[in-house]
Amino acid sequence: MQEFFEGMAEILEIDVAQVNPALELASYAWDSLAVVSCMALVDDVYNVMLDGQALAKCEKLSDILLLVEAAGKS
Repeated sequence: MQEFFEGMAEILEIDVAQVNPALELASYAWDSLAVVSCMALVDDVYNVMLDGQALAKCEKLSDILLLVEAAGKS
């Protein structure tokens, strides 16, 4: 999970120490480019593909982790 947190810190342009499951995505650079970058990160780290529309609706980092978990089970 640390690799994912480091990647999200880079995508959102914040310090990795700020990245945690409760992180409010709207408070940072959570735009269409960040969504596409996050899709690539999740594919690289977890080897699962997320739906872009579902990902764009995520409000917290924990929402992304739930999508990853659900995608990994299918």
